[in-house]
Formats: sequence, C-alpha cells, structure tokens
Amino acid sequence: MTDVGNKQDHQDRSMTLGEHLEELRVRVMLALMGLSVAVAICLFFGTWIIAFMEKPYIDAMGIQARLQSLSPADGFTSYMKITAIAGVILSSPWIFYQLWMFVSSGLYPHEKRYVYIVTPFSAGLFILGALFFVFIIAPATLKFLVNFNKNVLGVDSNFTFQNYISFITLMMLTFGVAFQTPIAVYFLVRVGLVSTKTINQYRRVIIFGAVVVSAFATPGDLFSLFALAISLYLLFESGVLLGWLAEKRANARKRKQGM
Repeated sequence: MTDVGNKQDHQDRSMTLGEHLEELRVRVMLALMGLSVAVAICLFFGTWIIAFMEKPYIDAMGIQARLQSLSPADGFTSYMKITAIAGVILSSPWIFYQLWMFVSSGLYPHEKRYVYIVTPFSAGLFILGALFFVFIIAPATLKFLVNFNKNVLGVDSNFTFQNYISFITLMMLTFGVAFQTPIAVYFLVRVGLVSTKTINQYRRVIIFGAVVVSAFATPGDLFSLFALAISLYLLFESGVLLGWLAEKRANARKRKQGM
C-alpha cells in the first residue's frame, strides 16, 4: 500500500474521543434493544427452557428427581434469571455484531473486512460453548459431585432450584465466553497486533493463566475446573493454528507481489 493510501486509511480510522463514546453508546443501545426483544420472547417459553436446563440434573439424579424451592420468591427470581440468560444466548449474534462493529470503528478500512468474517463465528462459538456445557460437561460434573457426596461423604444430594439454575446459567455463560478464545487469537494475529511467534514464547504463561481463570470461573470441583482449562487450552491452540495459517498466506502473498 502506498504512503498516500496509508494516510487515507489513517484519516478514515481516526476518531475523536467523543466520537468513540458516541459510537459505544449507539452500539450498547442497539445491543440492549435486541436483548430486550430476545428476553421477551424467552419469557413465553420459560417452562420449556427450564425443562431443557434440568436435563443434566435428571440424568445425574434419576427420572424421579425434583429440584426444591426453599423460599416463596426462589421460583420467580430463578425463572427471570433463566429467561435473561436464554435471551443473551438467543440475541448473541446481534450482540456480537454490535460489539465487533464498535471494535471495527478503530480499525483501518482494509482491516474492517475481518470483522464481518469473525462476527458470525463469534456468535456461533458462544452458542456452541453454552450447549457444550449443558450436554457434555454439566451431566459429567453433576454425576461426579453426586457420587462424591454419596460414596465419600455419605450424604444425599438435594439441590435447590435457585442454586442449580445459578450454577447452570453461570457456567453456560462461562463456557460461551471461553469459546471466543480462537476468534480473539485469530483476530489479534490477523490485524497484526500480535504474532504467533510472540504467542509461542509465552505459551507456558498462557497455559498457567487458563488454569487460574478456570479456578476462579468454576464452582470449585476439579472436574469442571480441568474441563474448562483443557477446553481453553485447545481453543487457544485452535486460534494459534488459524493465526499461523493466516500469517503463512499473508507472507506468501507478499512474496508473490514482490516477484
């Protein structure tokens, strides 16, 4: 790209602080509007959503198992929490679109096209991460905890509706965010903010960081801790691989243009 082109790109990307804040305000408002619509839709399907979230509990405890409510307001507050989280998942494509559009406002025009590539994958991975926890991690985690209580401690497991829903929704969001790792790594490499060579130099630190993050994000049992840590690491390596392939194609293109 010529110097004139670089200057033009810089002028296109330059925004004042006030313009950035206005862009942020608009994107937040649009994201909240989409979220509100999604939550309103989920309010009508709350019982079906609850049945879906109860499946790991039924698998671990048996078909006759029932969650308990210990206070009059537990059911209502948990129902609203479920519909809110379901609304976040349902509206995640729209929310991630607004997020990446805000990010793109600070990029060069030739970099903005990558935003349109990563946005649908970002939303898809968020939903995949939430479903991965419900279908794969949650049943195994609950069975582990129930068996530990029964065989090691000799106590019965009687979960409350509120505590169970809090656990499921929090971990769904955690895994959904964790599944953004390859997109984040690929995006940083693709726009030139970091190289795969630099990432490789700090791989041990990143692995340690994944374990620390997992320890804080999980409820405390080793199974879910390692499940999240391993998932983070594999997702991180996927992002590094995608970034390396992008670098390889970019270098090949430069060599071809230089011939």
